[in-house]
Amino acid sequence: MLRIIDARTGEPAPAAPARRAPTRVVAHAPEGDATTLRVLLVADLLVRALELAGTPAWALLAAGREPRGLRERAAALGIRPFEGGAAGPDTGQTVHVRRAGGTVPDAVTIAVAPVQPAGLDLADPDAVRLALLARHHHASLELDATALDEARDTLARRRSAVAAWARQPSRPVPVEVRDRLRAAWEDDLDAPGVLRVLNGVETDPDLPDGARFEICAYADRFLGLHLTRDLGAPA
Repeated sequence: MLRIIDARTGEPAPAAPARRAPTRVVAHAPEGDATTLRVLLVADLLVRALELAGTPAWALLAAGREPRGLRERAAALGIRPFEGGAAGPDTGQTVHVRRAGGTVPDAVTIAVAPVQPAGLDLADPDAVRLALLARHHHASLELDATALDEARDTLARRRSAVAAWARQPSRPVPVEVRDRLRAAWEDDLDAPGVLRVLNGVETDPDLPDGARFEICAYADRFLGLHLTRDLGAPA
């Protein structure tokens, strides 16, 4: 079961207490800075994890003034569109996603730690997304040049490897690897844990390349890093 840390209690809470009941994911984005984009990214991860579990989910922006250009910057980061705050069913769970600090709504809430600097250079948005995912959303993050360079190099290496693995006969995702991936993202959206699983997959000598490809493609349904982008590119 997908569980998140509720900012009201500091304890785990189910993101969808009734199986297959709809969940409204409400992102609070009153500002347009890097922390707000991280809030939207965490909401996007929650929607992806819910959908992977077969739970209908609606990504909504809380009512209020929307910062100029926010949707465009979010789209560049691979965050899927948000609807108006009144959309979706009235039944089921509601989960709020907002920056840490301030008043917490009287509902299950994910608190997202701040990002520095306040402005993000989105010239390479997938590298920025990976750098944001590399640290748990409850931990503050410094997105300096070193972190972005490391993310860029990691992404290029992994995409190249995925393209090479795709040339080999396909193999199913091993059950134990699938279970480790799901256990990570169902444990408070632990994106760093998912990335660690992929690191192990890359170096595991017992995995056939066709399985490595399918594992990365499956994990990318949660990560949203376009890991299969370079399929068909010259070797």
